Amino acid sequence: MTLPSGSRWAPPRFEHMPLETVPVRREPGINARVYSGTSGAVHAPSHTYLPLTLVDVRLGPDALFEQELPSSYNGFLYPIDGEVVVDGARPQRLATGQIGWLEFGGASKTVRLTAGTNGSRVMLYAGERQNVPIVTHGPFAGETRADLARVSRAYAEGRMPRVSELAGFRRLPDEPVEETS
Repeated sequence: MTLPSGSRWAPPRFEHMPLETVPVRREPGINARVYSGTSGAVHAPSHTYLPLTLVDVRLGPDALFEQELPSSYNGFLYPIDGEVVVDGARPQRLATGQIGWLEFGGASKTVRLTAGTNGSRVMLYAGERQNVPIVTHGPFAGETRADLARVSRAYAEGRMPRVSELAGFRRLPDEPVEETS
């Protein structure tokens, strides 16, 4: 994903959400942490430069999860644990470590995930398409080669901020992962 042209060169920022503050969508067999955007009636308080949905979905055995997304979004699914079947235009089975690209069309898209017999955990990433050309080289992305030269030069000269320099940064110990039931 890329930022909208008007925000592309905005100062970097991040938000830390302690585990206990992340909103959770709970339904039978479903425990979905909503880090950005909305899932069901649960909305994350995060602030992003563009509409973005980021949900950590944990499913019990054979559980069904549905996520509504606007058709203007691109996205993908990344299973962290177990298998999941993605019901869409072309149903696909994804196993741990595989990526499933989401296809959209119409006014909105309902993504349906069905867990395997041992349950599953899947990361869902989706955001609004920007429809702007981008060029990349190494870790840098921009709209033009001149953008790449500018950010490469800024990096080489030490002018890019470090995460530890961003406002509100604080180093926290690793947080335990809450078990799902």
